[in-house]
Amino acid sequence: MDIRRTAFMEPVAQALVAELQQEFVVRYGGPDETPLDPTMFDEPSGAFFVGWLDDDSPVATGAWRLRPDVTALDRAVAAEIKRMYVVPGAQRRGLARLMLAHLEATASAAGADVMVLETGLAQPEAIALYESSGYVPVEGFGYYKDAPSVRYYGKRLGQTSDLI
Repeated sequence: MDIRRTAFMEPVAQALVAELQQEFVVRYGGPDETPLDPTMFDEPSGAFFVGWLDDDSPVATGAWRLRPDVTALDRAVAAEIKRMYVVPGAQRRGLARLMLAHLEATASAAGADVMVLETGLAQPEAIALYESSGYVPVEGFGYYKDAPSVRYYGKRLGQTSDLI
């Protein structure tokens, strides 16, 4: 998979995000309502990526944004994963793991020392991915902080094994 930095408002990015939101509707009964300012994925405070297969098909998204309001795992510079998604026809090929490693590496290069995220109980495959990638439970934060079905995870960054 070729991972390319893409503006959040680019049509290809918005189409994949719309697919992800439909997945949330199926799993949770509604879209993710976290307020997102599209500029939060602009350098230097964030990044949005699209993953492309060899046939030039866009199949995955992933983003991070710096979260100065979040501390986790005794680290001070948090980056939060947002809009990570792999289209159904490309799932179970390790593409999510590739995107996750890319997000960790680029956030670390931008100065983040911990990666945090939120996911829900209706996404057991996401929970399994994060836990198998070294993420551990952390204190809740943000829009869904008090939602009982939401789980929060974090992982320290900046070690050689974290880089791709």
